[in-house]
Amino acid sequence: METVKLSVKKRDMAEKAKDYRKQGFVTGEYYGKGITNISLAIPYQDFRKVYKKAGKSTILNLEIEGEKPTYALVHEVDYNPVSDQYIHVDFMHVDLDKEVETKIPFVFVGTSPAVKDLQGTFNTAMDGVEVKCLAKDLISSVEVDISSLVDFNSVIRVSDLKLPSNITVISPADVVIATVTPVREEKEEAPAVQAGEVPVAGAEAKVEGAEGEASAAEGAQKKE
Repeated sequence: METVKLSVKKRDMAEKAKDYRKQGFVTGEYYGKGITNISLAIPYQDFRKVYKKAGKSTILNLEIEGEKPTYALVHEVDYNPVSDQYIHVDFMHVDLDKEVETKIPFVFVGTSPAVKDLQGTFNTAMDGVEVKCLAKDLISSVEVDISSLVDFNSVIRVSDLKLPSNITVISPADVVIATVTPVREEKEEAPAVQAGEVPVAGAEAKVEGAEGEASAAEGAQKKE
């Protein structure tokens, strides 16, 4: 079982969340069935590094100040809508011998012949698969080999995933994960005619007409 360690401290509820953020902390809450909720303050950069590595599918070895080490999953993360920075995190307690439901992210590997040789565009409809398993059996990611996408009719579905037998997939088996589509050819359009302008053919006709009128005028002058 893969785990990632994160050390946090208990939050003083007399201090406002915005004050913690000014000091470089993310506020958090640790909760779960059969345990007492604990409000937390997590060093921002520590959480950023851990979350980038663990996401929501890797068990955290949570070391809470003054408490025994425990296990948890990141359940929810709130962001500042302007800066996109983390502002609050919910950690859900995990009993390693009990079943959890979560989403395991995909890691796409290999080379698609439809992309390499046919210059197609790789498309994904999912970024992860919903599963259930014992917490201790969780894996951090699922590799998806895209080398089977040999042409524009090839697809990869949930049913094509290769997962350990102790992990049950919840996502429907027939859901498409990835495809390759041909690049659409852009048709050349005739230049738009601006107001007051005439098509080239008409312009030539007008020029010819003008030349004809000029020749007639010259002939009339010679007769005079």
